[in-house]
Amino acid sequence: MLLIKGGRVIDPASRRDGIGHLVIDGGKILDFLPGDPPKGFQGTVIHAEGKWVTPGLVDMHVHLREPGFEWKEDIRSGTAAAAAGGFTSVACMANTKPVNDNPEVTRFILEKAAREGSVSVFPVAAVTLGLEGKEMTDFSEIAEAGAVAFSDDGKPVDDPLLMRRAMEYAKPFGYPILVHPEDHRLADGGAANEGWTAQKLGIPGIPSAAEEVAIARDILLARQTGGRVHLQHISTRMGVDLLRMAKRAGLAVTGETAPQYFTLTDGALEGYDTNAKMNPPLRGEDDRMAVLEGILDGTIDAVACDHAPHEEYVKRCEFIAAANGIIGLQSSLPLTLVLLAGGKVSPSRVVELLSATPARILSLRGKGTLEKGADADVTVIDPDLEWAFDRDTILSRSKNSPFLGWKMRGRAVLTLHGGRVRHSTIPGVAADA
Repeated sequence: MLLIKGGRVIDPASRRDGIGHLVIDGGKILDFLPGDPPKGFQGTVIHAEGKWVTPGLVDMHVHLREPGFEWKEDIRSGTAAAAAGGFTSVACMANTKPVNDNPEVTRFILEKAAREGSVSVFPVAAVTLGLEGKEMTDFSEIAEAGAVAFSDDGKPVDDPLLMRRAMEYAKPFGYPILVHPEDHRLADGGAANEGWTAQKLGIPGIPSAAEEVAIARDILLARQTGGRVHLQHISTRMGVDLLRMAKRAGLAVTGETAPQYFTLTDGALEGYDTNAKMNPPLRGEDDRMAVLEGILDGTIDAVACDHAPHEEYVKRCEFIAAANGIIGLQSSLPLTLVLLAGGKVSPSRVVELLSATPARILSLRGKGTLEKGADADVTVIDPDLEWAFDRDTILSRSKNSPFLGWKMRGRAVLTLHGGRVRHSTIPGVAADA
């Protein structure tokens, strides 16, 4: 039995935010005790005074790269980075080799994660065979094997009829389609946001319309089908506005953004820093502010880091040729905590963005909450801890981040997964082997 004592327990799913004590037994949440700590407790006590005690964080958009690209990342290293970042559940995208477009790959990921992973791994399977956008996968078979959603992330599903059929097919099962909103024809050849920075640097631009046209199409298809659609990595003002309109219309549409889209602009490309090259690209200040507004007013449901590890040689090259993507599992929490500055959002809203809502969107039972009987996935956060995000702190196999060298504020100091210590910087509390 384990007691996490004296922390500020923040659990948006049960509308709890107050000082108290969390009791864990048998890998489950046993009880929350407000007021004075229990006397004569027989078990391990972890002191959390001055810290937040939250449900384990959930990232619904991660590339673990296994199978097929283990030199970039694998399940062992990726989940270790997740635990260090406070995440106890991650949803991994299907762009592996082979593609996760069949039950065998889904089962492989789950079995490998059970053996070697530090946290729960939830496979997201491909919408189309081979991510080729031509023929749908067998949703029912893959879902039965353990997939929690479907996405061709990294590529859009260009064919509107095929996307319509995918939404219709997924609807009875209740699975969301996670949409990579991009019109390839508009984005073709681009490597940065279309605007002044791209012009100055001589980099081909990607117009914001490449994202917005795709979002508009899939919102209309969601209206047509009644299917569940989740918009990934929203980065533009109009993208946020379109999601807002869909919600006002009562459609089953949700959306996420990533920390880079509310903390950085395309000004980060100065000096041709390929660690700031990603897709969608970093946008201008007006778009960054719009993403912030979408978080503040509840339009944007979740923050997901789009963790995309790459080895150095595919980043240390000419900007246009460099691979898209950045790592994010260990920087996502402190970058999201920036939203607390000036009282922009409450601590409860931060936890909602990073835990409760992603778990709800993916229907992850027992995750994203500290209610009695839930899985004992718990993150203890020191919101005031200052630390440097540098190469030595990164547990991922890859180090591709535009935030290297940043001074961060706020960090997960303890991560429990199923009641087991998976990460700890608390003196006297060691991570389980």
